[in-house]
Amino acid sequence: MRQLLVTGGAGFIGSNFVRHVLEHTEDSVTVLDSFTYAASEAALTGLDPTRVQVVRGDIADATLIDAVLAGHDAVVHFAAETHNDNSLVSPAPFLQTNLVGTYTLLEAARRHGTRFHHISTDEVFGDLELDDPARFTESTPFNPSSPYSATKAGSDLLVRAWVRSFGVQATISNCSNNYGPWQHVEKFIPRQITNVLTGSRPKLYGDGLHVRDWIHADDHSSGVLAVLDRGQIGATYLIGADGERSNRQVIADILRLMGRDPDDFEHVTDRTGHDRRYAIDATRLRTELGWQPRYADFEAGLAATIDWYQEHEDVWRPAKEATEATYAAKGQ
Repeated sequence: MRQLLVTGGAGFIGSNFVRHVLEHTEDSVTVLDSFTYAASEAALTGLDPTRVQVVRGDIADATLIDAVLAGHDAVVHFAAETHNDNSLVSPAPFLQTNLVGTYTLLEAARRHGTRFHHISTDEVFGDLELDDPARFTESTPFNPSSPYSATKAGSDLLVRAWVRSFGVQATISNCSNNYGPWQHVEKFIPRQITNVLTGSRPKLYGDGLHVRDWIHADDHSSGVLAVLDRGQIGATYLIGADGERSNRQVIADILRLMGRDPDDFEHVTDRTGHDRRYAIDATRLRTELGWQPRYADFEAGLAATIDWYQEHEDVWRPAKEATEATYAAKGQ
């Protein structure tokens, strides 16, 4: 039984990981989160208080981090500013959290000799052409295209340097696009689901041909746990579930599963700097660590996600109006 420090554990992916740990291990968890708009206290309600402790704080606060980290066996670092559109409007919080925050955690892990796992994104690799059969691998060069992805690439490089220079016991995982419970309505899939639930039409950005490689948050969690348990120190693992879908296909799937015409959507202005295609090759994770996704069928995972949003209107409804107003101001 371990004591894990999970940064960003009140966010979408982090809270799903906390729940996964409680269900599948005997570990206890300390959640460290600054509770920005993308976090949710509700995402941690109902969890066993003897196994979960919540600390409110900033990962760039060195004094706090040093005190909190003491006594933990491992850090699983989810905390990040993640919304690409926000990074184009105001890059500074992304540099502070994603770079300074990661540096602060690495230095604390170095002092305490703590195992460190860093959560990153496939966006550090840039994008692929729609007709390119290639997929991202662990050796794909970094080619970020936004302040968000650039700061995540920088944090990956910091982790690699702290492994090589200081012997920090760290691993990295780069994951494809997540979907599932507790995701903020500013993100693509929950935005479309909640549009249907509120009587609006889903919104398709640009030509809708942009491709993302989707993975359910529970499968991301099991992949992270596999790397934490069995991963090679200093190594990077890509986590993906072979879920490539165009945005147009995803909207059609949502509409069909919700009993609507698959063409009942609205074209809107494309997002600034919208990458064309992401695709993950998770061969190393599957062969070296024996990992397999639970939701290999994307539509099954999507149906479960739709059910969750239908049953948890109290969670997403308060943020919906303001989110749509922000998009509407940009013609989206």
